[in-house]
Amino acid sequence: MSDHVIATRGLRKVYRTRRLGRVVAVDGLDLAVPAGGVHGFLGPNGSGKTTTIRLLLGLAAATSGEMTLFGERVPGGLPRVISRIGAVVEQPKFLPGFTGRTNLSLLARVAGVPRQRVDEVLERVDLSERADDRYKGYSLGMRQRLAIAATLLKQPDLLILDEPGNGLDPQGIRDIRTMIQALGASGVTVLLSSHVLAEVEQVCDSVTIVQRGRLVTSGRVADVIGASAASVLRVSVADLEAARRRLDRNGLTATREGGHLLVEGATDPADVTRLLASAGLYVSELTSIRPDLESVFLSLTSDSEPGT
Repeated sequence: MSDHVIATRGLRKVYRTRRLGRVVAVDGLDLAVPAGGVHGFLGPNGSGKTTTIRLLLGLAAATSGEMTLFGERVPGGLPRVISRIGAVVEQPKFLPGFTGRTNLSLLARVAGVPRQRVDEVLERVDLSERADDRYKGYSLGMRQRLAIAATLLKQPDLLILDEPGNGLDPQGIRDIRTMIQALGASGVTVLLSSHVLAEVEQVCDSVTIVQRGRLVTSGRVADVIGASAASVLRVSVADLEAARRRLDRNGLTATREGGHLLVEGATDPADVTRLLASAGLYVSELTSIRPDLESVFLSLTSDSEPGT
């Protein structure tokens, strides 16, 4: 387990509540996050993502299983590595009447961080020009960036972000995405829990998908998409019904959708063209539909029950 920045084995967390009784939030989870880059942590609501993060940070106690951060067992070894970790898990508490710079300066003093580090992190999260504005006047996106700046004061090797784009407008999401990409490229390991799948696909190098507290799949984003999604061709032809019958008789699955067919099972698009042309059916459009992370995620978690 020590070969990864984050590793869990058989991690399990069971809650007992008055309303629901026994709730299994995390169920035998094996999680492995390599060093460097951005690792997406995905799952439907109630799938155990935030609970897992809380367990890793010592904010909740695991029922069973093993966890390590930088090779140190958690929670026992957490004091030895906590200085290498930054995390934004819940809405951070800043003093609303103070400026962004003053809030960070107070945190830097408590943490024993040099004063010049405040200016460095403000620049890194693109808040230098608004650093002397009061926190209560910040937009939600600016507040998120200030929270990330606070975690960067200690120059962490691991940054854990739980839904950093939650509630942000498109510009705010774009700003957070750019910042996370830059952090991953600089050598920081970023664990990013998010439900904005299009953003995750753009920013993450690798990904873990969980459902009901269990691992569904994990690996590099390109590999997960390639392994989980079948190749589909969109085909347009004058006689759709005749083309559908021709393809079906030859072992391909063709489904009519609007003014074209969706064809599955072809190893080479040229085979579809030749097959239809041999029957006097000439293709006017043939497009390979590239699967994306969202379609893979939905196919893998489609039987998930919504949670809280």
